[in-house]
Amino acid sequence: MEIFRIIFVIVATLVLAGINVYAYRRFLCKVEILKKHKKLIKWLIILMSICEMIFFYSLRASNMDVSLYLVFSSLIGISFMLFCIAILYDIFHIPLNKVPFDKSRRLMLKTILDVTMLVLAFSYMIKGFFNGFKKPIIKEVDIKIKGLKKELNIVQISDVHIGKSLGKDFLDGIVKDINMLNADIVVITGDLVDLHVDEIGDKLDSLKDIKSRYGVYFVSGNHEYFHGVEAICEYLKSLHVKVLTNESVVINQQINLAGITDLMGRRLGVLKPDLQKALLHVNPELPTVLLAHQPKITNELKNEKIDLILSGHTHGGQIFPFGLLVLLDQPYLAGLYQHSKNTQIFVSNGAGYWGPPIRVMAPSEIVKIKLNLSF
Repeated sequence: MEIFRIIFVIVATLVLAGINVYAYRRFLCKVEILKKHKKLIKWLIILMSICEMIFFYSLRASNMDVSLYLVFSSLIGISFMLFCIAILYDIFHIPLNKVPFDKSRRLMLKTILDVTMLVLAFSYMIKGFFNGFKKPIIKEVDIKIKGLKKELNIVQISDVHIGKSLGKDFLDGIVKDINMLNADIVVITGDLVDLHVDEIGDKLDSLKDIKSRYGVYFVSGNHEYFHGVEAICEYLKSLHVKVLTNESVVINQQINLAGITDLMGRRLGVLKPDLQKALLHVNPELPTVLLAHQPKITNELKNEKIDLILSGHTHGGQIFPFGLLVLLDQPYLAGLYQHSKNTQIFVSNGAGYWGPPIRVMAPSEIVKIKLNLSF
């Protein structure tokens, strides 16, 4: 675990340092109105890189001040956004340099480009932070399932990330919204907490107040493994949450609800995921819904009878266009997909955020899924 953490810190720091250098050299120091502040901007970029390194190194520490956590994590989002704007700036520079204009006209066009990109950069960041701090929207999805006897309402939350910056008040608000949705089942598809059990305190207490006709169910996400997944699972049971660790239950003789532990379990050798075990006792006469944190569980499917998979993990990319990188690791990003003839998968954007409190074109959400009979 310690080696994995060290490698992660080194790689993350190098990547961020690289994109900071690119944003500085290819965008910030080329904008005419910023050139007189070039030295100051250079030192600010260096300071950003140092703060980001400290953030990743201290990520699992419990003593980082909340304000510092928010500032340092926000810098990561700003670095990524500046990098994206720098790429756009480079792309628009290509035709500008090739058009046979005289020097004065070329300077005028460059000034327009500079101002446009600066306005775009500020708008991108302001909108991102505004969206990041907004409460989750209620998203309603209708899904048809073969063999379903009657309609069933499932409310899904995922990737809440209760920890440094998101705490009790945030989860209390989510529970309040859930309780207005007439849920038959509430499911939590991983990454609920970013804390060790002894740090949770009363942050999760409102889970006991969730109104759900047939209960609240949880499967682990990768972040629970970073903070002691077994202890977290036991703690959730004390809050009347049913933890599915490679097992299934029958819900009111209507559906099989199966849950598989996260794929991170294989890497760390704790609560390893076992799809066959999770489906071992399902009723073959009923539709099956599988809870799995990461969408790439679909890579392991063979001929299992699974009608619907509910996942999270991706955050919908969280900051557009980061979702393009997410798709290098995950087969699905956000929303409903037909994975195969008999299996659909729904991937939630998640209710919270990880790292920077920023969201662009990937709103945080609580999902109300209405399962309908497919003829």
